[in-house]
Amino acid sequence: MKFLKTKLDGLYVVELEPKIDDRGYFMRIFCEDEFKKNDVYFPIVQVNQTLTHKRGTIRGMHFQSFPKAEIKLVQCLKGTIYDVAIDLRENSTTYGQWVAQELTENNKKMFLIPEGFAHGFQTLTDNCEIQYFMSEFYSNNHASGVRWDDPFFNIKWPIENTVLSDKDKAWPLKK
Repeated sequence: MKFLKTKLDGLYVVELEPKIDDRGYFMRIFCEDEFKKNDVYFPIVQVNQTLTHKRGTIRGMHFQSFPKAEIKLVQCLKGTIYDVAIDLRENSTTYGQWVAQELTENNKKMFLIPEGFAHGFQTLTDNCEIQYFMSEFYSNNHASGVRWDDPFFNIKWPIENTVLSDKDKAWPLKK
């Protein structure tokens, strides 16, 4: 596993290293020792999976507030997504900045998103399957989000016509 730092502190792209032979491949998608070597404490308590049928769909931008803030490790199992993380840590020098990473079933990259970040993605192909490893249990009382099209963040989504849930359309704009 390779941990590639991004311009936002604590946000990593994790490159997996499959061992390939004539049978196929084998690879680790989580190793506590590798995470510790990169100063990342990540206790996995829940694993979620989504299927998104239509290309252009946006799911996000979601986060959980303290004391249920969560770390996410996101992997695309099928298809291609444009995965986005926004720094919402108010004391951070990169507050409001975002990083995007294309995750595909072929490149086998993962996005490690720390506490204090909003997360979402847009599907670039039909029928995308995404897997999330979570450091915190889902808490409806702490679940929140920011708007995918908020001018404050100015995210550059690759597909203009989007499909959104009513909940994701209704997140408030940053003031």
